[in-house]
Amino acid sequence: MSAITQLSSRFRRNRKPRPDKKSRLENVEVASQWQLMWWKFKKHKMAVAAAIILLLFYLAAIFCEFLAPGVPALRYPEYKNAPPQKIHFTDKREGFSLQPFVYGLKEEMNVETFRRTFVEDTSRKYPISFFVKGEPYKMWGFIQSDIHLVGLQDSNEAFIPLGTDQLGRDMLSRIIYGSRISLSFGLLGIVFTLILGLLLGGFSGYLGGVTDTIIQRTIDLLICIPTIPLWMTLAAALPRDWTALQIYFGMIIIFSVIGWTGLARVVRGKILSLREEDFTMAARLSGATDLRIIRKHLLPSFASYIIVSTTLSIPATIIGETSLSFLGLGLQAPVVSWGVLLQDSQNLETLAHHPWLLIPAIFIVIAVLMFNFLGDGLRDAADPYK
Repeated sequence: MSAITQLSSRFRRNRKPRPDKKSRLENVEVASQWQLMWWKFKKHKMAVAAAIILLLFYLAAIFCEFLAPGVPALRYPEYKNAPPQKIHFTDKREGFSLQPFVYGLKEEMNVETFRRTFVEDTSRKYPISFFVKGEPYKMWGFIQSDIHLVGLQDSNEAFIPLGTDQLGRDMLSRIIYGSRISLSFGLLGIVFTLILGLLLGGFSGYLGGVTDTIIQRTIDLLICIPTIPLWMTLAAALPRDWTALQIYFGMIIIFSVIGWTGLARVVRGKILSLREEDFTMAARLSGATDLRIIRKHLLPSFASYIIVSTTLSIPATIIGETSLSFLGLGLQAPVVSWGVLLQDSQNLETLAHHPWLLIPAIFIVIAVLMFNFLGDGLRDAADPYK
């Protein structure tokens, strides 16, 4: 009993005391602005969950060749417009299995509608395995490999958990590959928008005069033109003989040229209120150039707002690319993006008989919602004193 008492007393001596309320308040008082923002952001559970989901989305886009069970151009001629395969854990003959499996599909003719249908062939059972050999690919364009994260081991049978399109191409692989184009489009588009908005808005608010008038009238002109028709007009003007990469960057430039106006006006208003502050006058008297004052002193003063605005603008860019590609004015096949995948679902007959072609829209909705939730969390964290 004495030994237990000695261990207990030793544990009490070595245990670190919990910080009381006063010490926590002192930590808050000496914390930096970014630390306060991070602490408040962590309290926004929805924003933290959205950040994790978006991180998974972008990791899938980066490693899409490895994660996809196939390659986007691979066709299964015998499985055109095949429905999604069901993943099973139980078999009528063998019972429960820890390893998931799928049954083969066989084609039948519906005697009432005279339409081709696919039903499961329970006589053909294919286990699902990890790190299987499949179609060869080049990771990021230069690393040759044929290992896929998931697939059917030692089988030439199609693995189509999300079905196929009208050409017999695996929808899951095409969606994973399409995430690289659609998600990167939002990031690159907002980078150019951010550069234009910060520079032009900064010069407009800091210099004033003729510069301010020219920039603001340009903004008025762009704002009064409906956005979607302007997108369509500029996208349709891109040369049809351009390569897919040229059209990709051409569309990014179009979205950036149109989308910088809102950010520029807010930046202008912020700088108008800061350009007469003491720290701005001190930088000007010390010989700093106008560009350095804007870049080093004024813009960091409201960097939190810039981060929030950037986060909320990314989903708008993703939706814009998807809309133009869906209408046939943006990216075209064989490029694979979520908007290009939705081109196959433009008629009601296709949706009535092949609703799985709308699955890319689910990923678009999830990505946009996650960016909005993340933006809400950053907006609250941008003002940690409330």
